[in-house]
Amino acid sequence: MPRPRTATAVLAGGHESDGGRDLAALVAPGSTVHAAAPAGRPLTEAVRSALAAAGDGPVCVVPMTLGRDPRLVADTARALRWLAAGEARGRLALTAPFGAADHLIGWLRAAAGTAPDGAVLVTAPAAGPFEDAELFRIARLARQYGRHRWVEVAFDGGDPDPAEGAERCRLLGAREVTAVPASFGPALRTVLPGVRDGGPLLRPSAVAGVVAARTAAALHLLGHGEDGIRAGLDAEHGHGHAHSHGPGDRPHSHGPGAEHHQHHGHRHAGPVPHLAHAPH
Repeated sequence: MPRPRTATAVLAGGHESDGGRDLAALVAPGSTVHAAAPAGRPLTEAVRSALAAAGDGPVCVVPMTLGRDPRLVADTARALRWLAAGEARGRLALTAPFGAADHLIGWLRAAAGTAPDGAVLVTAPAAGPFEDAELFRIARLARQYGRHRWVEVAFDGGDPDPAEGAERCRLLGAREVTAVPASFGPALRTVLPGVRDGGPLLRPSAVAGVVAARTAAALHLLGHGEDGIRAGLDAEHGHGHAHSHGPGDRPHSHGPGAEHHQHHGHRHAGPVPHLAHAPH
């Protein structure tokens, strides 16, 4: 019997989507997205539910990272490993991550391109030291190839927080400050006087389009016996994600199947190719 051309999707959420809560709009009647859940027991239960609802059809799990959460990919793979070894064998796949750092740079450039002259304040939920430091690097590259003189970073629940980030922009001389999110959530969780909300990084339809592309690619590989889980277990070791290198280290590829590409600067996103390292 031929394998179905579509699969049920489950979204694995991390700090970039508030544990999946910022992805709730994608889980709707008629959608192929069954659920969004944080990695761990909630994700395991969501996948079990999706497998049951799909009958004998395939289920693909998408790590919803924009390139700053390598742990999410590895944790998702660990959650799926034993399920895929049991009765879900041949029906369950881990897709490539939603995005990488080079995608995020392009999406931030596109979002900033709609902002008036002044400063852009890139916001995100606070995570860990590595993830937060990576956002400073990404913002610097977005500024390098953008038109705004000031691109600052602030973290919801971190240091600096959005109010402090906005004040820094004003001290630097910016008359206008526009907040743009480096996450799936809003740019500002609370209103800040004098700060323009630049809206979401990507529209829900754009996010859904990338999810569909990731799922279709994983479904194709699953038809050839590759479920993506083994590769996902190595994500924290630098495979499949942009990451920092120590002095003297060189960039390296992501292993079999990785293809280098140019990032897309279109805010509507659309399907994007497989992942590669961001510029170092």
